[in-house]
Amino acid sequence: MNTNPQRFAIAALCVGVLLPSLGMSIANVALPALSAAFEAPFTRIQWVVVAYLLANTVLVVGAGRLGDVLGRRRLLVAGMLVFAAAGLLCGAAPTLGTLVLARALQGGGAAIMLALSMAMVGETVPKERMGGAMGLLGTMSAVGTAAGPAVGGALVSWLGWRAVFLAAVPVASLAAFIAWRYLPRDAARARAGGGGLASMRAALTTSLGIGLAMSAVVSAVMMATLVVGPFHLTRELGLGLPVVGVVMSIGPIVAALAGLPAGRLVDRFGPTAMVKAGLAGLVAGSAALCAAPVSWGVAGYAVPLAVLTAHYALFQAANNTAVMKAIATAERGVVSGMLNLSRNLGLMAGASAMGSLFAATGIATTFGVASVLLAITLALAFRSAGNRGLTPV
Repeated sequence: MNTNPQRFAIAALCVGVLLPSLGMSIANVALPALSAAFEAPFTRIQWVVVAYLLANTVLVVGAGRLGDVLGRRRLLVAGMLVFAAAGLLCGAAPTLGTLVLARALQGGGAAIMLALSMAMVGETVPKERMGGAMGLLGTMSAVGTAAGPAVGGALVSWLGWRAVFLAAVPVASLAAFIAWRYLPRDAARARAGGGGLASMRAALTTSLGIGLAMSAVVSAVMMATLVVGPFHLTRELGLGLPVVGVVMSIGPIVAALAGLPAGRLVDRFGPTAMVKAGLAGLVAGSAALCAAPVSWGVAGYAVPLAVLTAHYALFQAANNTAVMKAIATAERGVVSGMLNLSRNLGLMAGASAMGSLFAATGIATTFGVASVLLAITLALAFRSAGNRGLTPV
């Protein structure tokens, strides 16, 4: 029987991105059940989500650097096993405190998986196919985010809240086996000292820093659609919650469908051109949300949202490819961690700053400001064209 090792290797990397996204979104729907099970208020129950996100954000850069030093394959496998073991602890947790600690551990495993799955793309596929692989990882991330509420809701209804955490255990364990069996073996690391710090300093003072900044801005705007959308649809358009849920699912669905085609466009036309195209589409979608009158109803929100999300998928595939191609092979782990950190910081800024702006001014001003930020980001992309950072190795 013939097998294609590269397909199995890519499948392992896809799971390395899918499970962390699923681990975040699937837990949200279980919060009411957890509140009832532990007889705790929301202010305490929300730490089940916060602990996971906090550990992920704090550890993702360090996880990438450790992979550069210790070996990315072995650390990725370890991260998958940590994620699985933490899932077991979550499912067996006798108290809320134990559950929160186990979720923090799981967030640490997720940080390793996110940083090193992206970092290992360059070692798994040829450079001319990196865009397609990055697009596929983006698709899996979107699928995890989109599927989490539905999968979590079904598991809670049928098997109880513990099943939400236990379901990922066999998947993560199988992924660890496949990763160990099929991913490229770790090469000897010539530098185990200050290379990571040197890369971080260089990234912040070259056009790689622009790539990280662009990722943060775009993530903030996309998070704003998730925070603002439900309030706008219910308060301004008067929609019921079931319809709101359908409209809000458009974004993750479009992202899931657009990821792989976006990656192929990056491979065909190059990451620099597609970064600009993605940002231009984001500016257009944000401006449309700013200008659309309430009289346009659901279409006035849904169509610009689809435009935004499709071009977000294109931007992510292109920007991640550009950054990872421009960095030295030995430093891809730490830079991948920085990309994930910039995305997380953008998501948090979008939830807080953009959400506060919407509460004070409404949707038009919020996405007017977003359009300006994206236009500035597009100008930065043009400025950095042709000078995408460190010499590729």
